[in-house]
Amino acid sequence: MGAGHAHRLYRHGHSPVHALPPHTKLAAVLAFVVVVVSTPREAMWAFAAYAGLLALVAYAARVPPGFLLRRLLIEVPFVAFAALLPFVARGERVDVLGLSLSVDGLWGAWNVLAKGTLGVAASVLLAATTELREVLLGLQRLRLPPLLVQIASFMVRYGDVVTDEMRRMRIARESRGFEARGVRHWGVLAKSAGALFIRSYERGERVHLAMVSRGYAGSMPVIDEVTASRAQWCRALALPSAAFVVCLLGWTV
Repeated sequence: MGAGHAHRLYRHGHSPVHALPPHTKLAAVLAFVVVVVSTPREAMWAFAAYAGLLALVAYAARVPPGFLLRRLLIEVPFVAFAALLPFVARGERVDVLGLSLSVDGLWGAWNVLAKGTLGVAASVLLAATTELREVLLGLQRLRLPPLLVQIASFMVRYGDVVTDEMRRMRIARESRGFEARGVRHWGVLAKSAGALFIRSYERGERVHLAMVSRGYAGSMPVIDEVTASRAQWCRALALPSAAFVVCLLGWTV
């Protein structure tokens, strides 16, 4: 997989959560999200319990609340979509502060907001306690198709390369007095995007030829083999197990 690649979502630490093998954390987050999605939307207390479980994980991982809340801003578009549901959905209506809202829309908005927020929070905690390289090793350990792991690996490797290329192109435009101020400048930005695509494509071809010349035959060598003990699996699965109990109570109570 090559050298490690630190990401701004990752928060360096030595907590018990950081120490867990990556594939156990991936499996735990996936199971937790499945349990949350399976919970009936009417069981509001269950979602509060899920939030409490994530808060305990964040405390154990020494992830500050501010760090977590700032990363949750990524779900703002989904919040905006959820806010529209009570206005556009059909069915029984109810008056709230003088507004006629759909009952099904309100439930749908709550469903999207609660489950989406919990899923994003769990993903943020995973990213905050697991380096990207370890995530790739975990996916490999969980027997994800090798081609998908390789694609993700190249995305991690060259995402910053493409971003830096965009930065240099922006500096070149600004050094020539260009400043995007309206629709009339969209053509220049479109040409820049086209040039970036061509440069990235050509770079990808050069990288592929370099890999083939060094013996690449469709699979990457496994440098590190990650393993997990039974105790580590038990610690990692404590979160989805507790969430599963809450889900069962949500269906029966």
